[in-house]
Amino acid sequence: MPDLGERIRKARLALGLTQKDFAGSLGIVQGFLSGIETGRKVPSDTLLIALTHTFGINRDWLMQGAGDTFQAAATAAPAGAQAPLLEVIPEELPLPRNHRGDFISVPNLPAGCYAIVCYGDFMAPTIKDGDLVIFNPELERKSGDIILVNNRWGDPILRRFRLKDGEVFLAPDNPAYAPFRPDEGTRTIGTVVEVWRKVLI
Repeated sequence: MPDLGERIRKARLALGLTQKDFAGSLGIVQGFLSGIETGRKVPSDTLLIALTHTFGINRDWLMQGAGDTFQAAATAAPAGAQAPLLEVIPEELPLPRNHRGDFISVPNLPAGCYAIVCYGDFMAPTIKDGDLVIFNPELERKSGDIILVNNRWGDPILRRFRLKDGEVFLAPDNPAYAPFRPDEGTRTIGTVVEVWRKVLI
């Protein structure tokens, strides 16, 4: 696919990025990107999605060379495909419409979702340190769902919601840690709907 690789190279140059910086932002190594640009390697579907959503590259142009290189600013992300990226969980959700924080774009993202970055290995191997976690505060939780809660110190943590004999337990997927019963200081924030992981190729 030499034409596709050449178009990826042209888009990178139009963005003013080196191979190293461009590859790093996509979660791939520079050598793999070099192989794609020269037609020796084939990009995965996931990588093509990342190109269109991370950099606003026009998919028609990317695949067939048709149209403009980049999507118009107003259509860079499909409706409902942006979620606020939260560093601190607010007291109440949803956020006000004038929220000025960072946003992430994810394909086919349902409306009303938010995103956080996972820290720690409590939910490994299901969710790993550094994974992007998408959650919805409106979804009704079911036994077995992964939920985001605030512990008694106000820290956001991910645990699996378990209901056994009418009792609620919050369990890690990592067997090195023990489940616990939530107390009155534990607040459920939302139910996890997707997890995105940067994969080095």
